[in-house]
Formats: sequence, structure tokens, C-alpha cells
Amino acid sequence: MTNESEVHLSDRARAIPSSNIRDSMKRVAIATARGEVVNLAQGLPEYPAPDTVKRAAMDAIEHNQNQYCDTWGLPALREAIARKYQSHYGMAVDWQTEITVTCGVSEAINDALLTIVNPGDEIIVFEPFYENYFANIIIAGAVIRYVKLRKPDYTFDPAELEQVFNDKTRAIIINNPNNPTTRVFTREELEKISELCQKWNAFAICDEIYEHMVYDGKKHTVMATLPGMKERTFTCSGLSKTYNLTGWRVGWVIAPAPQTAALRKVHDYLTLVAPTPFQIAGVTALELPPEYYTDLINSYTILRDKLADSLLDAGMELLRPEGTYFILADCSALGFRDDREAVDFLARELQVVAVSGFSFFRPDTNTNALRFCFAKNIATLDRAAKQLKPLRDMCPAKTLKI
Repeated sequence: MTNESEVHLSDRARAIPSSNIRDSMKRVAIATARGEVVNLAQGLPEYPAPDTVKRAAMDAIEHNQNQYCDTWGLPALREAIARKYQSHYGMAVDWQTEITVTCGVSEAINDALLTIVNPGDEIIVFEPFYENYFANIIIAGAVIRYVKLRKPDYTFDPAELEQVFNDKTRAIIINNPNNPTTRVFTREELEKISELCQKWNAFAICDEIYEHMVYDGKKHTVMATLPGMKERTFTCSGLSKTYNLTGWRVGWVIAPAPQTAALRKVHDYLTLVAPTPFQIAGVTALELPPEYYTDLINSYTILRDKLADSLLDAGMELLRPEGTYFILADCSALGFRDDREAVDFLARELQVVAVSGFSFFRPDTNTNALRFCFAKNIATLDRAAKQLKPLRDMCPAKTLKI
């Protein structure tokens, strides 16, 4: 077998780790071989997309709207995005010069970084972070600076944040609501970030894909709506999470006109254009009534509490999620050496698959964090509760005092 070191690879390719989230599918295979598996690893909603949205895509395909559309995004979709930000957030956006439709938020983040970053520039990320950001920053040739989100509430120390900003800082990536911690950053926290971005002439690259999954009366604030931030913010979101359309790969990035003009060139040569029929259907999605978003929050709150209670009963510790459709749990009390041992045990012995938390931290970090997804049917979470129930008696720490 050829060793990777014997193959001609770029330093960039060597530095990018394989995705731990995608690798968790291997555990699904292991668990399936032993019984009825409950896959709570990937963010794969079990709820269907709205019927009207699916019908719009099928109608577009049936009417042969299957060729390239405008590279920067279907004009009707960009207009719908602009209307959404005006109606939801009071944010005025020029659909012609400030919006680019991308192949998901993953591309949007890459586009933003490649538009403004030179090799050696520094990018700040909050830790733990969504695993893609590490690879995104490596691809851009930048240097990562970490700021910890501290338990139990996953807040950051303003002094620590202030310390990492400097004249090499090009941008800070903000995932709000945050995956994996589920934190919804307060306006006061965002104002502190805004103050530092303006002081050091840095950009904010904001991944807001979970913008409509915010619970218990908390409020999602769009960074670009803060004074002085519209001209230095890349606002990234998409259809995937809100409308249960993760496989359609339709996202967008809103940025100032000068940065958008440059970003569109990057986008053009990376992916050219997002799928036309799905962009057409995206207009229908963005025109859903306010009740859709209310029902979304109500449904996910029930599912959140169902899974959170099951994990607590199984002996884990957690912050009840403020946003997203994930739970980040701490398995320290169960006696496992680390998260890797814990997820392997859950898959092998209980047929419950989670994501080990190490990939949400800087390389070579040992954790006891496990991430679970609750975007599942209630029957799936009932099975999860049943299969997790024996964990206390089976885990290495059999004499728990919780």
C-alpha cells in the first residue's frame, strides 16, 4: 500500500484532517450490525421539507428549468433573500450588488475567506467550533487564533478576545447560534466583537445557518445590523437547516458591494452556480408565513427537551440548548477515558451513534464531549431514550453518584 508520505501532496492537503462527523458513519455501520441503530450524529433532519417547496422544485424540473441560471444566483431568489432580511431583521440589502447564492454555507465561508485573506493573515475562531472552519482556514493559507467558550454557559472572556486581536487579524468567524455549543450570542457579546473588528479593521464572517432555531425566548441578532458592521460583515445562511433541505446545497452570502464583486469571482471558479431548480424552489421557501418559524421552534423545543432529559438520565451533563438542533453533552462522570472511547461504546453496546467532540477543538485536544442531533422524529428519540437507559449500569464508572 502506498504511504501518504510517498505521494506528492500539497502541505495544505496534508494539514486537512478527515471529517470526524462524516467518519461517524462508520460507527453507524458497526451499530447496525448489532441491532436497531439510532443515528444522532449528523445533522440529518428526519422531518420532510414543506410540500409546497418540494412541489416548486419538481415543477421547475418538469418545466425544463434545468440549465445554468445567473452565476451569482437566480434574481428572483436574491430578491426573496433581500425581502427576508428586511422583514425579519430590518436589514436593507441590495439584491443586485450584495447577495451571492452559493452551494451551501460551506462554500460561502470558503468564498469569504478566499476573498479577503492573504497567506499569513490571522483568523479568530471561538473554541469549540464547527469542524469545517479549521479546514477552511487552512485552505485560505491563514493562521488560526483561538478564543475559548467557557463552560458551563459557553461564554467568552472579553479580555481574552481583546488580547488575540492585532494588526494581523483579518477576520473573526462567528457561528451564531453556535454549533456545537448551541450558544446564542447576546447583543452585548456581539457589540464587543463589533468594537474590536472596527478597532482593528477586521471582518466578521458570520455563519447564521441556525438563525431560526432559537429557544426559550432568546433572540438571534444579525451582526450586520449593528452600527458600523454592515460594511465589514459577511452574513452566511441558507436553506439547509430551516427548511430540512440539507441535500439541496443552496446557501448565500451577503456582503458589502466591493467585497461581493470580488467574492463572485471566487465563487464563479469554485462552483459556478448552485442548482437552478432548487434556487427556484428556494423562493417558495423564503415566502413561507411567519407561522412556519413559530411551529419550527415549538417542535424543536419538544424534541430538544426529550433528548436532553434522556442524556441527563443516562448520566451525562449538558447545557440545555439555546439554539441549533444539537446537544453537546459531557460524559466525564461515566468513566470513559475520552470522547472516542465513549462514542465507540455507545455505537457498539447500545447502538446509539453520536459525534466525538475532539474535532470541534484545536488538534490534539482530549475531550469528554459528545454531540447529539435532535432533529429526529419523536419515535426515534423514544428509541434513543430506551437504548441509552442502561448506560449508567454498563459504563466504566459503575458506582455513579449523580
